[in-house]
Amino acid sequence: MSERRPAPTVGQVVLGKRLQELREAAGLKREEAAKVLRVASATVRRMEMAEVALKIPYVQVLLDTYGVPAEEAAAFVSLAEEANQPGWWQRYHDVLPDWFSLYVSLEGAARMIRSYEPHFVPGLLQTEDYARAVLQAGTIGQMGPESIERHVALRMERQRLLDRPDRPHLWVIMDETVLRRPVSDHTSVMREQLDRLLEFSERDRVTLQIAEFARGPHPGTYAPFTLFRFAEPELPDMVFTEYLTGALYLDSRTEVAAHLEVLDHMSTGAASADRARKLLRDRRADF
Repeated sequence: MSERRPAPTVGQVVLGKRLQELREAAGLKREEAAKVLRVASATVRRMEMAEVALKIPYVQVLLDTYGVPAEEAAAFVSLAEEANQPGWWQRYHDVLPDWFSLYVSLEGAARMIRSYEPHFVPGLLQTEDYARAVLQAGTIGQMGPESIERHVALRMERQRLLDRPDRPHLWVIMDETVLRRPVSDHTSVMREQLDRLLEFSERDRVTLQIAEFARGPHPGTYAPFTLFRFAEPELPDMVFTEYLTGALYLDSRTEVAAHLEVLDHMSTGAASADRARKLLRDRRADF
């Protein structure tokens, strides 16, 4: 039986979808593909849904069964071997929840990341001290100091994404609450965080907007969420939304379209990048 992984890599998600497309193009049902492998049909489903690693011998047999040309099959197998390699974030498996592993993988593969954050500065833009203060406030006794420091280290390493030559476009809409809510008794924490936001607001491929109180309610007031868009045509847009003990990953066209419509609506009503910089500077003057 295929080996289970805590969370799939983006490569496994893409190749799993491709395996499903190839099977359907060959006119085969999952039960028929499973019969060739002499396994339960659930094994084929788990491979296509990226719930398990792509077992290379199974992949090779399936590609042959689906009539995939040898050269294309060899390239697919090479990609599958690469996709099965654990991501850098697996070094933090001791503190990284299974449901968040996929998020880090999606984050690293995205061409565009659009998010709405009503409570805190997004993790990719946080300073160490701000991140530490937020984590300390939200642990409710569940994490000790060492665990918190591991989470901070993970968050800082994730930020290296924004220094890559092929970095994604990060487009963030923050509620004005984010600027008004203190996360620490030390004013230097918020001052340095505002400096960081001002720095990133001037960067290429970073767009920061602020949903101001004065504009009233907006359709995104329910919860924070992130929309990922990828260069790979096999991988559709995906939405991530988090709750107290877990998260949801949404990829149905209807749900993704609804979240995209909300983001577009909010970006029209939120403060522009120039206005956001003024708001950040004004708030910075308070410290």
